Amino acid sequence: MNDAAIGPAPVSEVSLDALDRAVGRATDALLAQQRPDGHWVFELEADATIPAEYILLRQYLAEPDDLELERKIAVYLRRIQGDHGGWPLYHDGPFDVSATVKAYFALKMIGDSPDAPHMKRAREALLARGGAETCNVFTRFLLAFFGVVTWKAVPEMPVQIMLLPRWFPVHLLKISYWARTVIVPLLVLRALKPLARNPRGVTIDELFVGDPKALRGIHKSSHQKEPWASFFFALDKALQVVEPHFPKGTRKRSIEKAVAFVDERLNGEDGLGAIFPAMANALMMYDALGYPEDHPNRATARRAIEKLLLVKDDEAYCQACLSPVWDTALASHALLEAAGPEAEAAALRGLKWLKPLQVLDVAGDWAEQRPNVRPGGWAFQYNNAHYPDLDDTAVVVMAMDRAREKNAAGPDYDMSIDRGREWVEGLQSKNGGWAAFDADNTYHYLNNIPFADHGALLDPPTVDVAARCVSMLAQLGEPLDSARMKAALAYLEREQEKDGSWFGRWGVNYVYGTWSALCALNVAGVDPQGPMIRKAVDWLISIQNPDGGWGEGCDSYKLDYKGYEPAPSASSQTAWALLGLMAVGETDHPAVARGVAWLQANQDESGVWPEDTYTGGGFPRVFYLRYHGYSKFFPLWAMARFRNLKRANTPQVAFGM
Repeated sequence: MNDAAIGPAPVSEVSLDALDRAVGRATDALLAQQRPDGHWVFELEADATIPAEYILLRQYLAEPDDLELERKIAVYLRRIQGDHGGWPLYHDGPFDVSATVKAYFALKMIGDSPDAPHMKRAREALLARGGAETCNVFTRFLLAFFGVVTWKAVPEMPVQIMLLPRWFPVHLLKISYWARTVIVPLLVLRALKPLARNPRGVTIDELFVGDPKALRGIHKSSHQKEPWASFFFALDKALQVVEPHFPKGTRKRSIEKAVAFVDERLNGEDGLGAIFPAMANALMMYDALGYPEDHPNRATARRAIEKLLLVKDDEAYCQACLSPVWDTALASHALLEAAGPEAEAAALRGLKWLKPLQVLDVAGDWAEQRPNVRPGGWAFQYNNAHYPDLDDTAVVVMAMDRAREKNAAGPDYDMSIDRGREWVEGLQSKNGGWAAFDADNTYHYLNNIPFADHGALLDPPTVDVAARCVSMLAQLGEPLDSARMKAALAYLEREQEKDGSWFGRWGVNYVYGTWSALCALNVAGVDPQGPMIRKAVDWLISIQNPDGGWGEGCDSYKLDYKGYEPAPSASSQTAWALLGLMAVGETDHPAVARGVAWLQANQDESGVWPEDTYTGGGFPRVFYLRYHGYSKFFPLWAMARFRNLKRANTPQVAFGM
């Protein structure tokens, strides 16, 4: 372990009076960021690809120049360039080919000279790694749009997929919501093969070792397995030959069906799927079909993208999506833990803002798998009615239940809680777990198609989401021996790793998953002295850094992961570890005191915690997120809980989070 990388020696004594002051500063900082209508929304930062794609999208459409915005995005892209010369997928991460290709292309489009030192470093580093030839499928699509490579370099995806029956092995309803919303407009674009207007005439042939026009096919990814991979790759080659000969009538009907899919889910100015890649593809689809700029759907799609921009005084970037429901629900939990009239009033304002955002009248795509379940979930974003998610819903319901317990005379949350619970119950998968957006989205063979080189085509059940749903149900009184709970707990037990940890799909990573599982097992009433919980506690304590904190890197998602690798302490992960340990009765363990002391020692004067690390998992090994709110509410939550448990002389917490 690199002691120099993980801070000073730990402090084991915690003064509750000093802790009160630290909690007060953190509470004040969080209150200061609440919006006037009661909600919170923090920056949601990804990597270089989204702001780069934003720049290239504008040039694809030949939109009027906004040189000041371009200048600010360029400042951002140059700042996050890695020491290795390229662009990583997360802070201080390794070189990533596709991120580097897109960032270089965007900077050149903005006007950076290929001879500039930072551009030369990027180009040389990329060529040393095999050149842009090794970029991923999504990057190849972008390069094909700009004519850098031919469509022979891109997997074949016939738009006639839209007409396939539900029972067919390859079907849109068998993939995840995010893949579905990205792919449907992309099918139209693949069929029409539009060419970017590119008024500046920028190309990036210099990033290729060979002739980019000669690039063909795509290589099998490390996650893809035989015999499925060989079958799908052979099918792709066959489709490349026969697709031009498909009947024109089916092509027309398929395009119409794809457009109808997008139109129905356009989601106003929150955008298709409320995620940038789907929104950008929808806009380009409308453009390729000849929709004028003032067509209502095209204009709406364009305005939605602008709402993802985050423009500061000196730099700017485009976010992949927005996280107001998630941020508001978690901030409310933290403030309910911090307690006090002002904190609790702010939490109630947040919950009041959340209440009308519950989706009660739209049976989204999830209903294809569960047609008899009534809507009742919350989405992650401001609006995404076709795609609410289980994680947000469980967290919102638990916060409302806590508020209901604390404020008997407050708002009536009963109906909201009941409908949320009903929806969560209805989306439990057959294996006992829960996924983020769908039930039983487990067609793993589809991750072997050439398009799925990212390995994130599906939305299977995961421990962190399942644990949140177990926490919610148990907090609401679901008995430990109900069939639903028995199946869920059996799922959690099966998924525990040999070292005692759990994999965290949507947060980095085993610390996140283990915190989630321990909270669920606690509130469900599982014996804290039983082997499942003991193994997890021992693992968490064993990986605590010498400085008292906890940390974990995004590389823990790698396919050849063999066990925890030391990483510098981070406030989010330290808070998760503490919340997990306290949930199962370890409040008095010295490791907990050391962790709380680390949080106290690393709080800055403004009351928050500096945190550059990425602690959110978008798609493992492909896309990561830095939730700027995590360092503002999770440490507050952990410190306040420690204080509360110590003052009450209670060994553990009864809430699900």
